[in-house]
Amino acid sequence: MAEEKSAAEQLQEKLLIKTENGGLALDDAELQKAQEFCEGYKAFLNAAKTEHEAVAYTVEKLKAGGYVEFEPGKRYNPGDKVYYNNRGKALVFATIGTEGFEQGVRIVAAHIDSPRLDLKPRPLYEEAQLAYLKTHYYGGLKKYQWGAIPLALHGVVVKKDGTTVQVKIGEDPEDPIFCVTDLLPHLGREQMKRPLAEGLRGEELNILVGCHPFRDDKASEKVKLNIANILFEKYGITEYDFLSAELEAVPAFDARDLGLDRGMIGSYGQDDRVCAYTAIEAGLAATAPVHTTVTVLADKEEIGSNGNTGLKCSYLRYFIADLAAPYGVEARTVLSHSQCLSADVNAAYDPNFADVYERKNSCYINYGVVITKYTGAGGKSGTSEASAHYMAKMRRLLDDAGVLWQTGELGKVDAGGGGTVAMYIAELNVDVVDVGVPVLSMHAPFEVVSKVDVYMTYRAFCEFLKEQK
Repeated sequence: MAEEKSAAEQLQEKLLIKTENGGLALDDAELQKAQEFCEGYKAFLNAAKTEHEAVAYTVEKLKAGGYVEFEPGKRYNPGDKVYYNNRGKALVFATIGTEGFEQGVRIVAAHIDSPRLDLKPRPLYEEAQLAYLKTHYYGGLKKYQWGAIPLALHGVVVKKDGTTVQVKIGEDPEDPIFCVTDLLPHLGREQMKRPLAEGLRGEELNILVGCHPFRDDKASEKVKLNIANILFEKYGITEYDFLSAELEAVPAFDARDLGLDRGMIGSYGQDDRVCAYTAIEAGLAATAPVHTTVTVLADKEEIGSNGNTGLKCSYLRYFIADLAAPYGVEARTVLSHSQCLSADVNAAYDPNFADVYERKNSCYINYGVVITKYTGAGGKSGTSEASAHYMAKMRRLLDDAGVLWQTGELGKVDAGGGGTVAMYIAELNVDVVDVGVPVLSMHAPFEVVSKVDVYMTYRAFCEFLKEQK
C-alpha cells in the first residue's frame, strides 16, 4: 500500500516546479524511440557539415517526400508541399494547411551555419617549403580550440565560365586530412603568457596542406606549385578560382555516441543542426496540417544573420507574401496572425564552469527541450522576449502532449550573452519564442547533446505544427 503523502508533500506537488531527468521521467519505450531517432540525426550531422550540404541533403529528402519547387503566383491546395531554395545556402519549405492564410502560418526557424575556418580569397602560399591555406575564422569560436585537430575541406568553387565544382576532402577514410599546427610546450613559454583568447591568433590559423615540391629546377615556390597542380588535376581549378569559391575547413571526425550509457552525442556543428534536423523531420511529418507549416533553414546566424541568406534579409517575408497573394491575402495579415518557434540551442549547465551559470535558471542535459523566454546580453539587449501569453500557450501545448521540457537562460546576468533569429522573426510582428536543445561545449569543434533532449525537441516541433489554435 502506497504511503499517504504529507500536507507539505501535497503542497509541493501542487505549487512548486518539479523537473526530472529524462532517464527517470521517460519509460523504456520512449527512451528507445530517442535512441532510434538519433541514428538518423547522426547520419545528418555527418552528411551536412556546411550550409550548402545541409540544403542539398534537405532538398533531396523533400523531393523524395513529394515536395516541389515553389512557383510564385500559383494557387496551392491543402496538402500541397513546396520549397524555396535560396542560393543553395538557405531553404524554406511549406505544407499547405486547411485554414486560410488570413489565420496565419506556423513557422519553425533554425539555422544551418556553424563556426568554422573559411579560406581567404587568396589562401594558398608557401613558407619554409611547406604549403598552407590562409583562413578567416567564421562565427564566435575560441581560436585555440582549432589547433592540432584533424580538418576536412568542404565547399564549392565556381569557375569563371559558371561551372560549379563540389569539394569535399578529408571525410573518406582514404582521403588526406589537414590541420592548423600549434607550438610545442618546450618552446611555448611566451605563447602561454598570452590571454587565452590569443592562444592562437587569427593570422596563425593557417592550414597545413603539403610538403612535396614540384620537380622542376626552374620553378619558384615549388611546394605551392605542386599543391596547385594536384588541385588542378583533381578538380580542374586554378589559383584564380579561389577568388570565386566558398571553401570551409571543418573538423574531420564523425558524430559518435558519447558516454558508457550512449545517452549523448558528440559532434561538430550541433549548434544549430540539432534544431535544423528536428525541424526538418517535424516539417516532413506535418502531412495534413490545419495551419500552413513553414520550416526555415537560415544561413549566417552565427555572424548576425546578415546577407541575402540570413534572416535579416526579406526572403522569408517575400516567400509568405507570394504564397498568400493568389488568395488575396496581404503578407502583413498572414504574419500578424502567425506563430513561430525560433529553433535554436541554449547553453547547458556545466558543473566544471559553474561560476558563469545561475543554477535556478539554467537548462540541463537530459531534462528535455528547453524554452528560452529571452536571450541577449546585460539588460536584455539584442533579444526578443516572448510574451507571457505566448509562454502560457507553450506550457499548455507541451504539457498536454506529455513532452519533457524545461526553461533556461544563457548564463548569469552580465556573464556574457548571445542572440538568435527570434528578434528578426519578431520584427515581422510574429509571436516567437526560442525552443531547442541544451548543448555542452557550444561553439567548440566537438559539441555534446543528450539524445532525450533531441527527441523531445522533435516532439515539441511536431506538436506545435499540428496545433490548431
